[in-house]
Amino acid sequence: MTETAEAERQLLIIEDDAAFARTLGKSFERRSYAVTHASNADEVERLLQTHAPGYGYAVVDLKLNGEASGLACVRMLHRHNPKMLIVVLTGFASIATAVEAIKLGACHYLAKPSNTDDIEAAFGRATGTTEVELTNRSTSIKTLEWERIHETLAETGFNISETARRLGMHRRTLARKLGKQQVK
Repeated sequence: MTETAEAERQLLIIEDDAAFARTLGKSFERRSYAVTHASNADEVERLLQTHAPGYGYAVVDLKLNGEASGLACVRMLHRHNPKMLIVVLTGFASIATAVEAIKLGACHYLAKPSNTDDIEAAFGRATGTTEVELTNRSTSIKTLEWERIHETLAETGFNISETARRLGMHRRTLARKLGKQQVK
């Protein structure tokens, strides 16, 4: 296999949940990807400095422990290799973070739960299409509220107390709303 072909099948998984990363990694290895795992931005930076051929693919979790978001990793990966196909995977999906992920270099944005088939299909749809069906559904108040909550959560580094303060609601009310969404 040539060095270019090797880079094309190399996948970097950036995920702080070790069990999920291990499961996802094994699934991609069965599909002939060479998988490397990092759990935070510092590990990603070290890997990019030492990994000679580079990565062709990356899956980045939006919310990493101890960090505001995985968007910093998306930016770092895109700067390292603008041709890398990066999929952001999140349990905290919102329009605001999807737009930012794409602006920073991600080719796709998927809400959890997503599996290997979904992710690999997203790699294949990196260029976009005009064939997406448009819906006549208007956005619900609940969806708008959830997106505003998530946007504020991201701004505060996922600090519940500060988010509640900025939104003008009681912390328990915010925690209850987040609990109803089954966010992980």
